[in-house]
Amino acid sequence: MVTLAYSTDPPASVAADVLVVPVFQGPEPGPGVREIRGADLVRAFADAGFKGKRGEYLLVPNVGLSGVKAGAVLLLGIGPKAEVGPDALRRSIGKVAPQLRKRGRVATTLPQAGGRAFEDAVQATVEGLLLGAYRFTTYKSGKTKEPVEKPALKTVTVIGSPKWNAGAAKNALTRAKVVSEAVMWARDLVNTPAIDCTPDYLAKQARAMAKEHGLEVKIWTEAELKRGGFGGIVGVGQGSVNPPRMIELRYRGGEARQAPIALSGKGISFDSGGLSIKPSEGMEWMKADMGGAASILATMQAVARLKPRVNVIAAIPSAENLPSGSAIRPGDVLRHRNGKTSEVLNTDAEGRLVLADALAYLAEQSPSVIIDTATLTGACMIALGEELYGVMGNDGDLITDILASGDRVGENGWELPLWPAYRKLIDSEVADIKNIGKRYGGAITAAWFLAEFVGDTPWAHVDIAGPAFAEKAGDYWPKGATGVPVRTLVDYIVTKAEGAKRRSR
Repeated sequence: MVTLAYSTDPPASVAADVLVVPVFQGPEPGPGVREIRGADLVRAFADAGFKGKRGEYLLVPNVGLSGVKAGAVLLLGIGPKAEVGPDALRRSIGKVAPQLRKRGRVATTLPQAGGRAFEDAVQATVEGLLLGAYRFTTYKSGKTKEPVEKPALKTVTVIGSPKWNAGAAKNALTRAKVVSEAVMWARDLVNTPAIDCTPDYLAKQARAMAKEHGLEVKIWTEAELKRGGFGGIVGVGQGSVNPPRMIELRYRGGEARQAPIALSGKGISFDSGGLSIKPSEGMEWMKADMGGAASILATMQAVARLKPRVNVIAAIPSAENLPSGSAIRPGDVLRHRNGKTSEVLNTDAEGRLVLADALAYLAEQSPSVIIDTATLTGACMIALGEELYGVMGNDGDLITDILASGDRVGENGWELPLWPAYRKLIDSEVADIKNIGKRYGGAITAAWFLAEFVGDTPWAHVDIAGPAFAEKAGDYWPKGATGVPVRTLVDYIVTKAEGAKRRSR
């Protein structure tokens, strides 16, 4: 567990194994560089061929540096001065985090280069370091040619300006730690192989988390789901020996009469496609088809720890989509929680079937808004690529707020239209709706399917098929699960809580 500290001491006087100081593109010295005597560090940086681009770095051992307590100084490029903001800091230090994770004590002046919003700069810096240092080693035995690397990172000291409000800066440290640990838990869940990460495993993980952090929890069993009319969850899960579950979590941080924010996430623990089976190529990625569920579990963990003054409820459906003699067939009709029926034309369009029940259940709770996240459609990836999530829904203000939160935390998305003319594409001749439309516009017709189950509640659907799982390492994540969009959802909830607090004054 990494310990975080805040200091306003001169950078050269802070004891650490490595002191990270920023260099703007140019190169131009950033905060903390000029205070170090005994060598022209910026000259050394430029002589090494670096220009200060994001992520460029030079490690200078402490040999003859005047008054520096750190064992080494790491000069880190952060890009053009006019363009440096919180996300530039997050991405820059995230790039070198794999190197820094080997050090016991890290100190940095990076947030001082982030502009006026020092709290955001502090949070972004710590998030970049912690998330960039993340590795999933649960299944490494240590008996391979390369030994399992044990992270040495123990303490991170953020060096701020004496002009800053120390209390606000320390609160930013706390938020960064809480949110980063939530994201890393989501990554662990998604990276866990499906042989272990079954619907029941997710439910047990949720129960343990709820007990630790004081959340109310109810685990709906298969029998209870049948009695409750959750035909989509039961139908998708009936082809597997691992029965489905629905995880219900409640956080009560606001007044009793306050309508809750409602959350749901697709929890398909493995998606073979069912009888409409997928091609074998790339099927190993389908352990990540519960990325939406993991993001909601992690969001609830962070909310429970940050304690915003708002109420939140989550209903997370989980099932394993496998082909067998008991699996649902193309042409079958399922009856959902709100009584509507859906014709299953493709068993590989199963995420919307389980989400439909959870959304209908959440709509019954009279929430202020409903937000769902899901690795739902390849069509969204075709439209937006691998880095952006798509947002659709029935409320423009809600969509705007979610996208604004994503922009603030560096998890960017883009609104896709819930185009009215496409609704008829999911009309069914034998049921109320069918679970697929035409090939084109698949992300939108999938959202139209979900819209049938939220009633008049303001609702937004976040399709994270692209950014939830990375085929190659990025700025602050290794190959594998990314934890998107945990930071977006936490920011949205905290921002709403702070807004409600201001209005109540």
